[in-house]
Amino acid sequence: MANSVALVTGAGSGIGRAAALALAADGYVVGVLGHTPEENRRTVEEIEANGGTAIELSADVAHEEEMATAVDKLVSKHGRLDAVVANAGVNGVWAPIDELEPKAFDHTIAINLRGTFLTIRASVPHLRAAGGGSIVVVSSINGTRTFSSPGATAYTATKAAQLAMVQQLAPELGKSSIRINAVCPGAIDTEIDDNTDIRHADKSGIESEWPEGQIPLTGGVPGRSEDVAAVIAFLISEKARHVTGTPVWVDGGQGLLR
Repeated sequence: MANSVALVTGAGSGIGRAAALALAADGYVVGVLGHTPEENRRTVEEIEANGGTAIELSADVAHEEEMATAVDKLVSKHGRLDAVVANAGVNGVWAPIDELEPKAFDHTIAINLRGTFLTIRASVPHLRAAGGGSIVVVSSINGTRTFSSPGATAYTATKAAQLAMVQQLAPELGKSSIRINAVCPGAIDTEIDDNTDIRHADKSGIESEWPEGQIPLTGGVPGRSEDVAAVIAFLISEKARHVTGTPVWVDGGQGLLR
C-alpha cells in the first residue's frame, strides 16, 4: 500500500494505537489523531522507529472545525486519503437512568457518536477524490450483542447507533467505491476501563450467574488491542474488497453468553 494514507482517531493508546501500528506495518502513511499530544507523539515515534511514516494530528473529534482542519492537514501533506479508522471514544458515566445526568449523557454522545459522524463527514470527500477507500468504525458488543452492563445506557446507545450509521452509509458510500464496516470488541485489555465512571451498579444491574469464564475462547482472559487491530487491518485491505455494512465481533464468544 505504498503512498496510501490512513487516518486513525484515538490513536494515542489502546485499540487506536494498535490499529495505527498495524496499518503502518502494511505500508500506509498514518495520520495519528487524538486529543493528547504526548500520546500521539509516542505512537508516531513508534511507527517511525519501525520504518513507517506518520503525522501527528491533535483534535477533539467532537469539534467540527478541529476535525476538518486535521483531515485537511493530513491530505495537504500526503496528497490523498484512502482509509479511515473511527476509533475515538469514551465509556463515560454508567449509572441508573434516573441518576444519569444529562451533561454526562451528552458528553458520551458527543465523543462517541458525534465524533464518529464528524470523522466520516470530513473524510468522505477525500476518499471520493482518491477513487474510493475503506472506513472502519470501532463499535462494541454493548449495544450490538449485549445489553447487560449496568447503567451503560449512554454508551450502549452510541455503540448501537454507530452500527446503524455504518449500515445506513454502506449503500450510499458504495456508489463511490467506499466500503464501511464496524468492529465490535468485547473485553479488551486497554486503559479505557480506567476512565469508566460506574455508579450504583447494584441498582441498575440484574443479578445473573454466567458460565465460568465469560470469554469462552480464552477462559475469561480479555483480548488484546492487537486482536482488534488485525481485524481492522483486514477490513481496510483489499482482501475485504467485497465486504461492506458488516459488523465483526471480536469478543472471543463473550457476547454469545450474555
